[in-house]
Amino acid sequence: MVRTGEGGALVFEAQSVSEVSAGGATLVAHTEPAGAAAATQTPPPGMPRTVPQATPQVPPRVPPQTGRAAGHDGILRRQAQRESAARTYARSLPIVPVRARGLTIEGADGRRYLDCLSGAGTLALGHNHPVVLEAVRGVLDSGAPLHVLDLATPVKDAFTTELFANLPPALAADARIQFCGPAGTDAVEAALKLVRTATGCSGLLAFTGAYHGMTAGALEASGGAVEGRVTRLPYPQDFRCPFGVGGPEGAELAARWTENLLDDPKGGIPLPAGLIVEPVQGEGGVNPAPDGWMRRMREITASRGIPLIADEVQTGVGRTGAFWGVDHAGVVPDVMVLSKAIGGSLPLAVIVYRSGLDVWAPGAHAGTFRGNQLAMAAGTATLAFVRENRLAERAAVLGDRMTAALRGLAAGHPCIGDVRGRGLMIGLELVDPDTGAAAPALAEAVRQECLERGLIVELGGRHSAVVRLLPPLTLTDEQAAAVLDRLADAIPAAARRTR
Repeated sequence: MVRTGEGGALVFEAQSVSEVSAGGATLVAHTEPAGAAAATQTPPPGMPRTVPQATPQVPPRVPPQTGRAAGHDGILRRQAQRESAARTYARSLPIVPVRARGLTIEGADGRRYLDCLSGAGTLALGHNHPVVLEAVRGVLDSGAPLHVLDLATPVKDAFTTELFANLPPALAADARIQFCGPAGTDAVEAALKLVRTATGCSGLLAFTGAYHGMTAGALEASGGAVEGRVTRLPYPQDFRCPFGVGGPEGAELAARWTENLLDDPKGGIPLPAGLIVEPVQGEGGVNPAPDGWMRRMREITASRGIPLIADEVQTGVGRTGAFWGVDHAGVVPDVMVLSKAIGGSLPLAVIVYRSGLDVWAPGAHAGTFRGNQLAMAAGTATLAFVRENRLAERAAVLGDRMTAALRGLAAGHPCIGDVRGRGLMIGLELVDPDTGAAAPALAEAVRQECLERGLIVELGGRHSAVVRLLPPLTLTDEQAAAVLDRLADAIPAAARRTR
């Protein structure tokens, strides 16, 4: 149960509770018993191992130290002097991580942070989870080769088997897998090449607000592109509906727009090679796709022979409260683009697709580092741990509680225009209370105030006015309460700063 405690503190209550002090407020929190995991066993290289877990603790808010640890300032200075102007997180998060475990990062200056960025959603189990470390050590100690291009290995076979066991059954029964380069954008490029090869078409359907990566083809399909072979379609959302109505009516209008455009002989677009969609737009502002609309997209594409590509790079592996984002709508895509969490915090990207699309010639798509054995072992351990411990279901329950608490917070703060998300993929859109316009300066101030309170958050949305929470799926009630407490403290402080 979520309630508002003394002084406006956000409080979680559960059947089994303990108390922890965070910023002066007492947070009632559910804790898991230590050693609740199954007994430790020694697995073959690449297979997951369940390790007894200690109860995660919430670090106190540690003020900046007067004498910073040697090297902190120098490292930041040298980074600024040597690295590209394109660096991003380093500009807004001036910390030097030296240790991390679960939700917590410790910087070189001795400060500790609750990490709700999680490697942009990569760390499904948080930092340095024991099952991931054990899997990596198993490969290192076995003497197995670390780099094998696309040769078959026991580690790779274990990963593929575990991945297929978690795919939507209708896709797994008739699927092929392509190991791409190490990043999600590489997988998007592979997916676009796949459907263009299979269909003989060159066009593509994508959505306003989309984000699919930073390489040329992926950028072309993303919301910020200014030219290319991509047709933009409206992505439904309630708070800023492109048709001004929101809800089911807005979603229906978006589907009709798509259907009409494809069937209009004067619509100006040829039959496309595919349609690519995120089940929840992440960088676009944490906009969940309505389930009914997703089913309509599946019907529209299937009836016209257009492959449906689901970009599950950020939504996959339990993040949204289901193992895959498409599971909420019961949709089975033709292609799934996977990265981030499937590598267990290490670089790994794949596409999985219907066998009928597998028409490209040997060597038609490759990548030198597509055989990362350590990432495959870490990914196998992560996939199995999420499945065995029902972390997707846990993300759904805890995400609903956090969202409800944040909506309660929004009722007392008119600068919070909307709270939305799915599972542990949550966004708060900050606005000018007088006009309702997006408030990017306020969002930036909130991020800074959060950092000063030992909380790392991300920004997104069309105007970078959405504060995003992507905590690990291992988040406890105690930790969730601490996250919300610090965020609730940061928002009014940021509002005062930007007046």
